Amino acid sequence: MEKLVSNWYNVRPVPEDYIFPPEKRPGNVHVPLGEGIPVIDLSETEKGGRPLTIQKILTAAQDSGFFQVINHGVSENLMNETTSVLREFFQMPNEAKQHVYTEDMSKNCIFSTSGLCYAKEKVHLWRDFLKHPCHPLEKWQHFWPQSPTRYREIVGACSVEVKKLSSRILGLISEGLGLKCGYFDDELSGRMPLWSFLYPPCPEPSLTLGAFEHVDANLITIVLPDEVYGLQVLKDDKWIGVEPIPHAFVVNIGALLQVISNNKLTSAKHRVITNESRFRTSAVFFVTALEDCVIEPAQGIVDEVHPAIYKPFTTKDFVAKFLECGADTEATFSHFRA
Repeated sequence: MEKLVSNWYNVRPVPEDYIFPPEKRPGNVHVPLGEGIPVIDLSETEKGGRPLTIQKILTAAQDSGFFQVINHGVSENLMNETTSVLREFFQMPNEAKQHVYTEDMSKNCIFSTSGLCYAKEKVHLWRDFLKHPCHPLEKWQHFWPQSPTRYREIVGACSVEVKKLSSRILGLISEGLGLKCGYFDDELSGRMPLWSFLYPPCPEPSLTLGAFEHVDANLITIVLPDEVYGLQVLKDDKWIGVEPIPHAFVVNIGALLQVISNNKLTSAKHRVITNESRFRTSAVFFVTALEDCVIEPAQGIVDEVHPAIYKPFTTKDFVAKFLECGADTEATFSHFRA
């Protein structure tokens, strides 16, 4: 557990194996906040504004691949409690977290540091993480940490609500794309792992990253951030910051949804920067398809004028190629192009 960044983060200078090459470093971490990342009020769907809300979501999904949602139905108290219990987990002494610490990424509950393969990484990420499946809850909850004592109750309740929210958002997207009702239900959204991240303060944020530039290899991602800024999105070849809004969820389009939409929707590149003074915690719910689910452009979208851009593949094959390509989305997509 000595590898955990949270055990030694205030060291100077930053260790060389955490310093990214010049072309990958964030450099100036102060970029414009909020430009091009719309905030969508989901309560408007219940006030006769459903068509407009759908259009706002589709526009955001096409333009930047990112948006935030407010008035989404998840209680503010539950959001606060979830963030609080995650912070509590990360703040526990090492001996209390020892039972879930592992470098074996095949485990059902993993507390570790940096990425999926620490030993093979050329540069490490400035973060620790806790990862476990969330859906269906009854299948996975008994693998979760037993401490803090309220962890399973609070995170379980939040997982259920986030899954409902993801179904609601995917329903609006499917309607906007002209697909049948419930198109994304069942296998296409049958898994939902939770990654909780702790980003400790960093003495030299311009040299390090909490998450390198990447696209999510899933269907849709729903992020519960805390009030500390750190997420940046690449839009029009410029980095823009996603400003934390109290009790809003950040939503982004994953690569699988880009394929299903036949490139009508965009899975945007994003990264996480560090800061010098504050810990940052986030809960990231990755809604995705079952491993053997076949992913392809939806039949309701392709036609003679708009042929399929991608050939069919399974989720498992896509993720394997994505990891093989070092999370290079363009290289992964090119492998599966029709």
